[in-house]
Amino acid sequence: MATEEQKTNESSTTAKVATFDSAQLEHFRTLIEQKRKSASDDVSRMRSQLEDAREQAENDTAYSYHMADAGTDAMEREKLYLMVAREQKYIGYLDRALERIENGTYGICKVTGKQIAMERLESVPHTEISIEAKLAQKGK
Repeated sequence: MATEEQKTNESSTTAKVATFDSAQLEHFRTLIEQKRKSASDDVSRMRSQLEDAREQAENDTAYSYHMADAGTDAMEREKLYLMVAREQKYIGYLDRALERIENGTYGICKVTGKQIAMERLESVPHTEISIEAKLAQKGK
C-alpha cells in the first residue's frame, strides 16, 4: 500500500497536459500575439522617446538650460528606461506562454498541476499559476 507522500510524488512526476481544444489554444495564441505586438510597439515608442531626449540633452547649452530642468529630464529618462525594462520582461512572459502552447503545457498551474481557469487566462494570458496558487503565495 502506497503512502500519501508516494502518491503525491508519483502524481507530480507525471506530465501534465492542458485539456484545451485547438480552437481555444488558437484563441489564446492570438490574444498573446496581440499583446506581444502591442508591448513591442510600446518598447519601440519609448526607445524613440529616449533617443529624442538624449539628442535634446546634447543640444542644450549650460546657459539656456536650468539645473532643475536637467534633473527633471534625467528623471524622465530614468523612468522611460524602467518602463522599457518592464515591457521587455512582459514580452518574455508572453514568449514563454507561446512556448507552453507549442509544447502542450499551456493552462496548467506550475504549483498545483491543475488546469488554470479560462477566466484567469483571459485576464492574464501569460500566467503560469492558478488563482488559488497566487493567493497562497500572497498569504505567505
